[in-house]
Amino acid sequence: MTISLPIEQHLSSIQTMLAEHTRLILVAQPGAGKTTRVPLMLLSSAWAQGQRLLLGEPRRVAARLAATFMASQLNEQIGETVGYRMRGDSNVGPNTRLEVVTQGVLTRILQDDPLLEGVAGIIFDEFHERSAHSELALALTVDPSRFALAF
Repeated sequence: MTISLPIEQHLSSIQTMLAEHTRLILVAQPGAGKTTRVPLMLLSSAWAQGQRLLLGEPRRVAARLAATFMASQLNEQIGETVGYRMRGDSNVGPNTRLEVVTQGVLTRILQDDPLLEGVAGIIFDEFHERSAHSELALALTVDPSRFALAF
């Protein structure tokens, strides 16, 4: 069962904008469907075919709930098309195309693979909840060649 949310009427516009531009800031009221409807719609984008999308969430509970809800919208189990990763807990599979990750995991992914091989795009959810991890992740996505981290 698909739930009709306020964002539904804007999905085709969002799709068109992202086909023309690599960045988009989306502002809508809470509960409009930004977290759950937009990422699922983006999976069908031509530019995302055969690749993964990463959805960065600031909190572990929100990441797990968003992933579980989106998987249920596809009538699938978590870890099939939609999965999640966070420190100490992961539920992804070989066919997972949308990974909901916490901001710390997103930062680690960007540090380990600055070119993001196989990743079509990153969605920063709840970006107004700023943190050192979200700021660093955004900086690493803007120009990954500017950052070199050595351990």
